[in-house]
Amino acid sequence: MASTEEEVNPYELLGVTLDVADGDIRKAYRQRSLKVHPDRNPNNPDAARKFHELNQAYELLLDPLRRMALDAKLRIKEARKARFSQYDNKRKNLVEELEERERAFKKAKTDKEEKQKQVWRDNERIMEEGRLMRETREKELLRREEEAQAESKRMKAELEPPALGTLDTTIRLKWTLTSYPNLTDSESISKLLHQFGGTDNGDILVSLKPAPPKKPKRGTAVVPFRQIGDAFAAVCASGREDRGLHGVEIDWAEGREPPLIEWLKKMGKLGSTEKSHTNEPMSTPVPTSSWKPSDSGKDSQSSTPFSSFPSTFPDILTSSSTPPSTNVAGLDYESLTLMRLRQAERERLEREILEQESQQE
Repeated sequence: MASTEEEVNPYELLGVTLDVADGDIRKAYRQRSLKVHPDRNPNNPDAARKFHELNQAYELLLDPLRRMALDAKLRIKEARKARFSQYDNKRKNLVEELEERERAFKKAKTDKEEKQKQVWRDNERIMEEGRLMRETREKELLRREEEAQAESKRMKAELEPPALGTLDTTIRLKWTLTSYPNLTDSESISKLLHQFGGTDNGDILVSLKPAPPKKPKRGTAVVPFRQIGDAFAAVCASGREDRGLHGVEIDWAEGREPPLIEWLKKMGKLGSTEKSHTNEPMSTPVPTSSWKPSDSGKDSQSSTPFSSFPSTFPDILTSSSTPPSTNVAGLDYESLTLMRLRQAERERLEREILEQESQQE
């Protein structure tokens, strides 16, 4: 009676019989383990497998319950072999045929179960791939939606004008007193710049260097306009002789164009100039269709404007000649805060000018 599934016999691995004692099992294990240990057989690829099987057999035979079950199984197997040896050839063939059919049935059942398990694993894999694809697609859609929203917000932000800063209507003048000996106070400076628009006379800061009683040689002034368009026109006219500003350098108080001016140029609502915040005069006047000087400058030379500027921006005059007070009529909390911020900025700017002039001396 042949069997295709020969099981490993622990007794045979250790070279002992069924009635062996525990001490003999330990002795046999030590002898066999020295022979099949992987460290003593580095060139044998089966050494690790054989050593593992030897350990499994040793542990099984030292476990009373497992050894009892093994002994019963081996005795049944020996009894079947003994009975089979007594059969005639016809009966032996019949038994072998039945056993072969049983093995085939078991194999077919095992193959079917394995196939079902494989189908289940394939289905799980397909479902997992589908889930990952769906998550990836959802993430991509979410990313595109977020990008679209961000782009929409960016475009909307670009279309909205930036807020007017506290010094965006303030300019800085530099001149020599040899060319303008009478340009020594805020009134004279206001009169010089009257052609561009109304100025905030109470906040004009004038600094002469060296300071009197020495004979001053040059002057510096910080002038706030009421409207940013008037300040822009004054900066564009820096050094222009036809405007009476030959030798007068006019620049923005912060040394750069206000964000509102940059936004107007970017949106095409304000003609670009070759001279916006440098100290060189403009080489080419910028055409205009909408800029007009304020009412205070109507009697000046307003026939040749310097740039096109939207006339829809409000007058932001907040005179500092009157101390801020919560009782001032027409001023809400926001306007009062803006007034105080402008005062603080101009005081800081005045300190910086004085420090720069003291260093140059």
